[in-house]
Amino acid sequence: MELRAALVQLNASDDPTANLGVTERLVREAAEGGAQMVLTPEVTNIVSASRARQRAMLRAEGEDPTLAGLREVARASGIWLVIGSLALRCEADERFVNRSFVIRPDGSIAARYDKIHMFDVDLEGAESYRESAGYRPGEQAVTVDTPWGRIGLGICYDMRFPALYRALAEAGAVILTAPSAFTVPTGRAHWEILLRARAIETGCFMLAPAQWGTHDASEGRVRETWGHSIAIDPWGRVLADAGEGVGVTQVTLDLAEVARVRASIPSLANARVFRLPRPDTGTP
Repeated sequence: MELRAALVQLNASDDPTANLGVTERLVREAAEGGAQMVLTPEVTNIVSASRARQRAMLRAEGEDPTLAGLREVARASGIWLVIGSLALRCEADERFVNRSFVIRPDGSIAARYDKIHMFDVDLEGAESYRESAGYRPGEQAVTVDTPWGRIGLGICYDMRFPALYRALAEAGAVILTAPSAFTVPTGRAHWEILLRARAIETGCFMLAPAQWGTHDASEGRVRETWGHSIAIDPWGRVLADAGEGVGVTQVTLDLAEVARVRASIPSLANARVFRLPRPDTGTP
């Protein structure tokens, strides 16, 4: 079975209304180009380093115009749509959530996933991020069934945690997602190699639509992201790399490749339970 998928690469600003117009246009373009499934990047609705701007612009899921607009585009186009993530107000506390959605061709929501691993890092050059200060982490790994097989959902920094993606594969996923807004320094050093490793370890296709470029901001620090939306097969081969710029990258996935690769190197089946060393001595 083959799946025609499309990766949408964005350069979102801190204006959700403007971002929605661009995203709708690109999703329609992807569908008109033959895509059966379209994927958008992390924080499709807003890229902003300002918590004040986020508080002013973000809405709860039921009130979010980006979610409503993209559900309608999916319905009108008759496609499966993976909204990489939306920044949304959280019902549970004062923080936001970074939430991925899978939309069916009738516009209904098939699955939701809240990003589990928060990007709390200090990069060289005084570039520092504290995602957990503004966002509430998720606790539940999520898979969703589609006509082409089961998809396991992840978001950006999640890709640095192999156990999550392995668990998704062990739960039956044949396609894994990693929608991202990757920084330029980490993107240059780690983007492709991490995604290829996750694909190889799990014998899954990896689809990673990304934000790209310098993002317009009305207040707060201006962000810059790596781009290079990428599709990787279960053997670790790069099928498509969007490079730089805003646009749509189409790719065809041969889902039979998953079974062929897993039969050749059955690392999921060969896994064994083992005892861990004691932290204090390093011995059993």
